[in-house]
Amino acid sequence: MATRPRRRTAWQAKAALLPVLLTGALSLAACSGGSTPTTSSQSGGASKTLVMDASFTLKTADPGRNYEPTGLLIGKALYDTLLTFEGSDVTKPVPSLAESYEQSADGKTLTLKLKQGATFSDGSPVTADDVVFSLDRVRDLKGNPSFLLDGVEVAKTDETTVTLTSKTANPALPFILPNPALGIVNSKVVKEHGGTADTSDKAEQYLNGASAGSGPYELESFNAQSRVVLKANAKYWGAKKPVYTKVVLRNVESATQKLNVQRGDSQVALDLSGDQIKGVAGDMQTTKTASANVVFMLANQDPGVSKVTNNPKVVEAIRKGVDYQGLLELAGEGSVQAPGVIPTMLLGALPADQAVKRDVEGAKAALAASGVSNPSVKLEYPSDITLQGLSFQPFAERIQANLKEVGITVELAPAPVATALDNYRNGKEELGLWYWGPDYPDPTDYLAFLPGKTVGLRAGWKAGADKELEAAGDKAATTIGDDARKQMYVDIQNTLNASGPFVPLVQPSQNIVTAASVTGLAFHPVWTVDVAALGAK
Repeated sequence: MATRPRRRTAWQAKAALLPVLLTGALSLAACSGGSTPTTSSQSGGASKTLVMDASFTLKTADPGRNYEPTGLLIGKALYDTLLTFEGSDVTKPVPSLAESYEQSADGKTLTLKLKQGATFSDGSPVTADDVVFSLDRVRDLKGNPSFLLDGVEVAKTDETTVTLTSKTANPALPFILPNPALGIVNSKVVKEHGGTADTSDKAEQYLNGASAGSGPYELESFNAQSRVVLKANAKYWGAKKPVYTKVVLRNVESATQKLNVQRGDSQVALDLSGDQIKGVAGDMQTTKTASANVVFMLANQDPGVSKVTNNPKVVEAIRKGVDYQGLLELAGEGSVQAPGVIPTMLLGALPADQAVKRDVEGAKAALAASGVSNPSVKLEYPSDITLQGLSFQPFAERIQANLKEVGITVELAPAPVATALDNYRNGKEELGLWYWGPDYPDPTDYLAFLPGKTVGLRAGWKAGADKELEAAGDKAATTIGDDARKQMYVDIQNTLNASGPFVPLVQPSQNIVTAASVTGLAFHPVWTVDVAALGAK
């Protein structure tokens, strides 16, 4: 296998879409008023149309290349995966296209029995050959989601059995397989349109115009800048058929989302801030929960980047000097302090009472012990994107004021995301303000914060910087059994909080508003909303 590509975070995805974001919000004409608009069906009857507003982070509808948040929402509706999760529960993968699964005692082999009777939207059966082609294609395209299957070999054992074999123990694999990027495609159709399981693949153009999955919806039209339209799969094999005949997903900025849902121009608004959701009136339904996104600050450990932030006592002063409760006030209702880098809903998350607390006197003492007098540092962050409706500017300003009380001068250096990302990805920021969302709901994803790993390197934290912590991470990555794994990740985060270069700050709230007619909404940290699970009163 080739070296794993750099992981694409939501920030990187937004950088790729900067021209789209700068275009501004597009509020397109929706179906006329009412909570469940209807349009005429081809047969002459009435069909239900659901209009959803979101702030797009979207590039492609090709599951082999799709790894943006809005794309995963769409992919979940178009392509069934071998395993999935029920509602908001991320603790236990459940069967989807697979009837059952079993992981070997050493954690290296995952055997999946396929359901019989599953069909693609053209009516052809889903086969073991389709599964092998689909997963091999994702892995070997070397696209954004390829890392999900790094080191995993996929084989057809018989007509109803597929085996995934990892080079080392891979306890996270059942939690990875529900990712919509690993949706199973109709291999015959995709091959007919240039699809291959390697970098010569040319099927993306086709898959941006038509879907080739077994999911409850099909792709009717796709525009990454404005809107995506889904239509119900008339040949859907699952027991629960989609309620809505058509789903229109529109790219709309959060303030306009609120207006649209209140006046009946849409039925779902996905991206309201904690403050915006307070003013929602009428019979709207609101879902408020902490998102899985962790906003954090990094302090660069590379002395070539900063001879201030690589001082552990300065980092301690920063960590103790932040007013976490003040940041929560900015984040709004439903937000929580991030006790560690693992969000609160995942295995291994630190309990709330272990979160770092502000200690101004302790911060001043740490700064005095650092030997650095009157330190001045630059805080970089993207200026032109929001997270759950929140701008990062107020967070940066509050941190600046907090650290001034401690004796640290913070120079704010906002930049367009494309510019800021370069420094972040290349490990050139002295202080950085970013966020991390789960690639899959398992704590192994957060080993990226250790020395020599993806996020660790962005903080100038090279392999060998903390050999004991790195060894603990290696052990946690291959340990089988949730009880043992949970304590390992708790210990790793406690170490990070005590001596690492990261300062976890907040988990902003995920605020979703729906019309009174919409039922079945459950927030999910990977695909946000399962469109096919939505119903109507």
